[in-house]
Amino acid sequence: MKYTLVVKSGKDGFYIGQLKELPAVFTQGYSIEEVKENIADVLEMYLEDIRENYEPQGEMIEEAEMVF
Repeated sequence: MKYTLVVKSGKDGFYIGQLKELPAVFTQGYSIEEVKENIADVLEMYLEDIRENYEPQGEMIEEAEMVF
């Protein structure tokens, strides 16, 4: 899946980055490159948290791991 990183100027020389498709995923940095590095880490933590707390609804017939 592709994500859109939106970067804006913040206070005190910081840049603020947020994923357009996942607004809860945001970070900051002193450069756009730092924001890109940080957003990758934050996205990984966000997805890991979702996986850990996932509780399927209804009866589960099968569980399979797939790589796309």
